[in-house]
Amino acid sequence: MLVQFISIYAIAVALAMDAFAVAIVTGLSLKDVSLRQTFRLSWHFGLFQALMPIIGWSAGISIRIYIEKYDHWIAFGLLAFVGINMIREAFRHDEDEEQKKDPTKGMMLVMLSVATSIDALAVGFSLSMINISIWIPALIIGIVAGMFTIIGLQIGKKIGSAVRLSFYAGTIGGIILFAIGLNILHEHGALF
Repeated sequence: MLVQFISIYAIAVALAMDAFAVAIVTGLSLKDVSLRQTFRLSWHFGLFQALMPIIGWSAGISIRIYIEKYDHWIAFGLLAFVGINMIREAFRHDEDEEQKKDPTKGMMLVMLSVATSIDALAVGFSLSMINISIWIPALIIGIVAGMFTIIGLQIGKKIGSAVRLSFYAGTIGGIILFAIGLNILHEHGALF
């Protein structure tokens, strides 16, 4: 039982790394991270990280072969789209700061939530194949992702305020998101 819990926790931490990195980027790109923004991002990242394994577990082996071939491309596409938009907005000097898009709102939040949690589908598939109930692992995965998101936002906020990065934060953040997407492709053997 303890070994299984440690394994699930290790999986949860591994799955939370993309959410953690995106949260750091988000903290960098926002001048000030409010409690509301922290709640929205951590809630959505945690919720999606918890729901994806449940969806994967429910689908089981029947859909796995269809999704597994391109899930990494979906994650890359979403991260690249958001990253390119962040870079584009960074070069719009004439825009008022308040008009810049908040990554903790709207479709950008949904796209980031899906992109950072899509790997959790595979975890759900795997757990269904070895006959492990999904409810406790999904809860642990969601809580860990939410906590790592909060920590990542605070780290990004501190780095952004400590260093004069506010002008470059959008560009840096966009490049990092694009790099995370490329790393996902590399991990799935789609590149080199």
